[in-house]
Amino acid sequence: MTNINDLFQSALDDGTLSNESLQALTVYDLGAQIQAGLGIHVDDVMSSEVVLVTVMPDDSGSIQYSGNAQAVRGGHNSVIDALASSQQQDNILIHNRYLNGNILYPYCPIAQAIRMDTKNYNPNQGTPLYDQTVVLLGTVLAKSQEFSDNGVPVRTVTLIITDGDDCHSTRHTAKDVAAIAHDMLRMENHVIAAMGIDDGSTNFRQVFKDMGIRDEWILTPANSDGEIRKAFQVFSQSAMRASQSAANFNSLGGFGG
Repeated sequence: MTNINDLFQSALDDGTLSNESLQALTVYDLGAQIQAGLGIHVDDVMSSEVVLVTVMPDDSGSIQYSGNAQAVRGGHNSVIDALASSQQQDNILIHNRYLNGNILYPYCPIAQAIRMDTKNYNPNQGTPLYDQTVVLLGTVLAKSQEFSDNGVPVRTVTLIITDGDDCHSTRHTAKDVAAIAHDMLRMENHVIAAMGIDDGSTNFRQVFKDMGIRDEWILTPANSDGEIRKAFQVFSQSAMRASQSAANFNSLGGFGG
């Protein structure tokens, strides 16, 4: 089994992680949560380069209450469909962790990704946005470090989805998330995107900015089925472009960029 702390120490040694981020990732026992998302072993991946696509759909009760559960399911499934049709699909690994920590599937080839349906996605929980984003980004970091420690070039594209501000985090703050996000973005092989589904009151651009996410990677769809699905489509297109080549990845300028 991979030792998560060894991976983070390796990232610190590489200059990928700052001490501040390392503290946020190791101060509590996040190892087991991160471990659960790592999925397929590096030795079982035959690609000469790898793209990690990671999604964190909101499973808070307000998604259901607002009538958006089906749009989120459909949006996620459309990302799988788009990536499955890509010529680069053999290089792509995908992972889905819900906002309250339940893992739908750890990193796996696109063909093994599980589609969201009414049985495995019933949004009825809270919004521990900061706590779970730390776990999510920690998982992306650990998995990408695993590949780079084995000499495999890796790029990552991550999407955080929420329809509200943080209200249930107990361990982490926006500042902790931002420390990790800044370290990742400095390396120029990570994209961190966020989708804030309009709840009529939250300033999502500010929420995500405080979490270290760049403005050009923020989507703020209106509270409607069509708008939410369209936002997922925009993310799919960026993930597809990111998977095509390193040069293409470095020229990604944000959504529509």
